[in-house]
Amino acid sequence: MAESRNEVTIVDHRSGQEQKLAIDKGAIRAVELGKLKDPQTGQGLLTYDPALLNTAACKSAITYIDGDQGILMYRGYPIEQLAEQSHFMEVAYLLLEGELPSQTQLQAWENEVTYHTMIHENVKKFMDGFLYDAHPMGILVSTTAALSTFYKDAKKIDDAPSRHLQKVRLIGKMITMAGYSYRHSMGLHYILPDNELSYAGNLLNMMYRMAEPKYTPNPVLEKALDLLFVLHADHEQNASTNVMRCVGSSRIDPFTATSAAAATLYGPLHGGANEAVLVMLKEIGTKDKIPAFLKSVVAGEGKLMGFGHRVYKNYDPRAKIIKKVAHEVFQVTGKNPLLDIALELERIALEDEYFVKRKLYPNVDFYSGLIYQAMGFPVEMFPVLFAIGRTVGWLAQWEEMLLDPEQKIARPRQIYTGAGKRDYVPLKKRG
Repeated sequence: MAESRNEVTIVDHRSGQEQKLAIDKGAIRAVELGKLKDPQTGQGLLTYDPALLNTAACKSAITYIDGDQGILMYRGYPIEQLAEQSHFMEVAYLLLEGELPSQTQLQAWENEVTYHTMIHENVKKFMDGFLYDAHPMGILVSTTAALSTFYKDAKKIDDAPSRHLQKVRLIGKMITMAGYSYRHSMGLHYILPDNELSYAGNLLNMMYRMAEPKYTPNPVLEKALDLLFVLHADHEQNASTNVMRCVGSSRIDPFTATSAAAATLYGPLHGGANEAVLVMLKEIGTKDKIPAFLKSVVAGEGKLMGFGHRVYKNYDPRAKIIKKVAHEVFQVTGKNPLLDIALELERIALEDEYFVKRKLYPNVDFYSGLIYQAMGFPVEMFPVLFAIGRTVGWLAQWEEMLLDPEQKIARPRQIYTGAGKRDYVPLKKRG
């Protein structure tokens, strides 16, 4: 009886063939379906899953999400505990190494990352080649890929010490490239990293320092930025992580693979979602216009940005944390005038049967853009900030994929819908 619970039986009525498929951790092996053959063509059965809505392409021990319950855990640790008690460098170590570091390990790790924040002078020249109004994310994507030409040992992906070195290099240099991309877009001179500052504080230094001999970041804003890095560090098999694994499966170096993942994050449906929330709130304008706006959404005439998620069918746990931090940030920066609209929009939407029935709850993007904007970040920097935190998760997923003996170069199948065989017609005979 127990055995029958761990398998599914499929009957192919085209041939009468019966196939028993083992169920392992709630999944069946798609390749086993290939044993069911078309009697006419002999072609094995495929699964068709546009956008990979119900396909597990890997096994992972990094991040766990229960969308129905609103649970997010890194290596088994609830995101709420990490957000309250930890910080980004410690979370980065956890994601990459699998366990929380000791005090000695953490200090060594932070020193190692800090040492690698400096970038080659020729990288600056490379960045100077972009137009003055180039998008900071476009600069970051291109510069990250260019790093592979500076560190040729990055190709030694089967060498564990080399992999570690590339991970440290990339995490350290990501904030420097981000800071420089911002300064370039603003027409300002580049600011060198400060080894005495924290990871988040160093980014603020390289973005906002002017003539002062020593930049001291506001501790509230520094902590808020660090927390946002923690919340964005990994999120299971999202689009950019899937690309990181897919590109990495060709055994390319991590800099190039990370560039591809960052390019995916550049898209408005991924890293640009929080900007879309700000646009929506500005279009609403005032709280009294919220009911009319929601009515238009129900009628299919608009979209409620920042609500709903492919995975979460409950309140995104990250959104709850960010909502609390938003108030702390606004005590320093002054309240963002869009916050009142956001809070009222959330209240009304969560009392509306239409949105509740469809399990549309606020996600991480609903409040993060408000915080970034209050801290003085232009909207073009939003996906860059996202990429800084997510780089750690990308690298953890990349290495896990490399060490998984079941993984090969990614090669999805397709269902061909084009023309059948036809003969070539010479140009002069075509109508």
